Amino acid sequence: MVGDRAIVSERFIRWRTIVLAQLPNPITSPAWWQLMNWIADPIGFQDKCSQKYGDIFTMHLSGIGSYVVIGNPQAIGEIFNQDAKFDVGRGNAIAEPLVGRNSLMLVDGDRHRRERKLLMPPFHGERLQTYAKQICLITKQIASSWQVGQSFVARTTMQKISLEVILQVVFGLSEGERYQQLKPLLTEWLDMTDSPLKSSMLFLQFLQKDWGAWSPWGQMKQRQHHVRALLQAEIEERRAKDIKGRDVLSLMMAARDENGQAMTDEELKDELLTILFAGHETTATTLAWALYQIHQHPDVRDRLLHELDSLGEFAPMKIAQLPYLSAVCQETLRMYPVIPVIFPRITKSPTKIAGYLFEAQTALMPSIYLVHYREDLYPNAKQFQPERFLERQYSPSEYLPFGGGSRRCLGYALAGLEMKLVLATILSKYQLALVEDKPVQIQRRGFTLAPQGGVSMVVSAKSI
Repeated sequence: MVGDRAIVSERFIRWRTIVLAQLPNPITSPAWWQLMNWIADPIGFQDKCSQKYGDIFTMHLSGIGSYVVIGNPQAIGEIFNQDAKFDVGRGNAIAEPLVGRNSLMLVDGDRHRRERKLLMPPFHGERLQTYAKQICLITKQIASSWQVGQSFVARTTMQKISLEVILQVVFGLSEGERYQQLKPLLTEWLDMTDSPLKSSMLFLQFLQKDWGAWSPWGQMKQRQHHVRALLQAEIEERRAKDIKGRDVLSLMMAARDENGQAMTDEELKDELLTILFAGHETTATTLAWALYQIHQHPDVRDRLLHELDSLGEFAPMKIAQLPYLSAVCQETLRMYPVIPVIFPRITKSPTKIAGYLFEAQTALMPSIYLVHYREDLYPNAKQFQPERFLERQYSPSEYLPFGGGSRRCLGYALAGLEMKLVLATILSKYQLALVEDKPVQIQRRGFTLAPQGGVSMVVSAKSI
């Protein structure tokens, strides 16, 4: 028996060596070591690998699989132009325990096209104007408690704002018992992966065991079950009372596909949780980084205030069109991609990309980080320079904070609008300062990357 196991193990190692040898520039360190580095420091790991292997290399994450990491814009452009040749949903199976199997992130083909078509209307066009006033009001209400001399953690406050936007704009909840239950519950649930160590349970399957309320995964599932039960109750109440709101959930419930079919309750809940994870954490983190950089560079803040003053009245949709404010948001998203890579593309059949012929079932993983820090695209890439977005138009494969191709983030327009309006509202009413004048490090937070410590700030003055 032992001899048989040794033979099987030897054959597996030989097979894996052959497979990896067929992929470009395989990293030679042990797979478990690569996984630990990917969990603990995905930015530093990519930096070291790209310096050694170039802008296309293969990593093997123990227990998860092999991925060809691509930081070459031309190669990424080829992928986006051939998106139909890839499966994406099954490459995101790692997210299923959080968002559910019906999430737009996890489906492919006709199912993906149907779901995306049903979900698109609430996030574009005139609907954004409706959300704009709510975003400004929410920001004012949460910031109104600030006092001069008071310190706060930027990311925590931005998370409060972003969560309130999700609750009101997406879930359609602003009061009542269900709202009061969901608000702290969602925060507790999301904070369960607020460090690299806690995040490891999302990547290591042996940690995904429900041993009851005392175990981390047990707590994770318990909170998820509670959230889903509250969402189910909200859906049933709206249907029973025929409540028709202007929030995203109401529009999702009213949407019908070309066959006249609505989304099922399970699909609705899974999509709501997808929006929560894709839109809440990411926006809050990006806003914290933006405040950090704006207050690291007084010239940037002064130029923003001048641009805001030039408008006269505080008109949300006009604010959203301000060029320098837009450039500041774009540069923040360039320097601090909340997710370091976009959804992996799995080849359905042999596919040629960048001169390499990839066999079927090969996972290609475009790297937002590696592209955004290319010196040939972004000179002095480690410096915060919003002006670069006023001077040049970047292609979808050169600037991709929201992904690209057929899987571009559905809520990118709402996320961009929220960033601009929150920043404009705060900067026009409050003078802030960083508590410490020192670099802030990047730290993994679940599937995302966030500022370590959250960026401590202090209110130095406020307008009446």
